[in-house]
Amino acid sequence: MLFAVKKMRKVLHIITRLDMGGSAQNTLLSCIGLAKRGYDTTLIHGLSLESQMTTAEQDAIGNLIQEAEKLGVKMISLPPLVRNIHPVKDIIATLSICRILKKQKPDILHTHTSKAGLVGRWSGRFANVPRVIHTPHGHVFYGHFDKLRSNLFFFLEKLTAPVTDHVIALTEGEKNDYLRWSLYLPDRISVIHSGVDIARYGISPSAREVKRRSLNLHPNTRVVGTVGWLLPIKAPMVLLNAMLELWKSYPDIELVYVGKGPLLHSLQAHAAKHGASDKVKFLGWREDVHEILPLLDVFVLPSLNEGMGRVLVEAMAAGKPVVASRTGGITDLVRDGKNGLLVPPGDEKALAEAIGCLLAQPNLARQMGACGKEISRNFGLESMVAKIDSLYRKLLEL
Repeated sequence: MLFAVKKMRKVLHIITRLDMGGSAQNTLLSCIGLAKRGYDTTLIHGLSLESQMTTAEQDAIGNLIQEAEKLGVKMISLPPLVRNIHPVKDIIATLSICRILKKQKPDILHTHTSKAGLVGRWSGRFANVPRVIHTPHGHVFYGHFDKLRSNLFFFLEKLTAPVTDHVIALTEGEKNDYLRWSLYLPDRISVIHSGVDIARYGISPSAREVKRRSLNLHPNTRVVGTVGWLLPIKAPMVLLNAMLELWKSYPDIELVYVGKGPLLHSLQAHAAKHGASDKVKFLGWREDVHEILPLLDVFVLPSLNEGMGRVLVEAMAAGKPVVASRTGGITDLVRDGKNGLLVPPGDEKALAEAIGCLLAQPNLARQMGACGKEISRNFGLESMVAKIDSLYRKLLEL
C-alpha cells in the first residue's frame, strides 16, 4: 500500500477562493486528509478578495492553512485566479497554472468549483497532466444566475467535459443532473459527500446556557435558525416571510441568522417594517457555529438550489430536526418525515407550515433530531478522504 501511495503521490488542487464557505473548507480539509495519507499535495488558490472576509474569518481560514502547511501541503497564491469571468485575468491564470503544472508534473490535477474547474482543467490538458478530476461543489446551471449566464456555464461545461477524466458529485441529485443533461457517462462520475468533523457538534447543558446568554437569546424562548450566506440563492427572505406568518401563532419564537451577505440590510429593513426587529438576530459570520447549532429547536435551509448543504450535516450532528427545500443535493441528506421535513423551494407558506409542525410537536422534533444525529455519522471527514484516496488509486490503476 505504501508503495502505491508513492507512485501516485503528487496531487495538485485548484480553487478560486479560500474563505469559510463550504467548498473552500471541503477543499482544504481534503488536502489536509490526503497529506496525512502520504500524498505530496499542492493547492493553488486566488486571493479571495471577492469574499470580503472579516478579520475573524481570515484568522479562521489562516488556522486551516497553517494546519495544512504543517503537514507539508504547499500553498500557491495566484492573484489572477478570480471567481468572476474576466477574460484577461483568466488567460493569465491559465498560462500561470500551465507553467506550474509543467514544472511540478503532478500525477493528478483536482479542480474545485466552477470557475477554477474551467481554467484549471484546460490548463491540465495543455500541460498533459495524466489525470484531471473536477469537483463542482454543486453545479451552477440553475438558481445561481440569470438564464443567460446559467446557459453560458452549461455550454462551457459541455465544452470542457472531454478534457475531464472524472467528476466528483457531492450528492446523487447532482450526479443525476449531469446524467440527465448528458454531460458525463455514469462511469465518469462518483458521489463523494462533503465530510464534516461531526464530533465538534456537542455541547453540555451548562455551556449551552452560557452561550444563550452571550447571544442575548431569551432563556425561555424557542429558537429557529439558519446558517449560510445572505444571498438570493439561499432564500433568507423566504424564511423571514415564513416566520412573519408563524409569529401570528408563535409570538415568542426567536429567529437567528448566522452568516453575512448583501441581503443583510434588506432583511433588517423588512423585519423592522413588520415590527419584528426584536425577534430576529443577525449574528454575522461566526467561528462558533458548532456551539450555536445546539441552541436551535429547528434548523432551516430554504435554499433555491444547493449542491449538498454541508451545514445540514452539522445541524444533524447537533441533533436538530431540519426543515429544508426539496432541491439539489438536499434530498440526499434530509429524509422527509424521518430526520426532517422537505418543502418546495421558494414556497413561504409550505415553509411556515413545516416549521410550525415541528414547533407544535416537540416530541416529533426530538425524534427527528435523534434520527439526524445517527445519519450524520455517515458524513465524517475520514470517510470523505478515504473515498477520494480510493478514486485516485482507481484512476491511476494502483
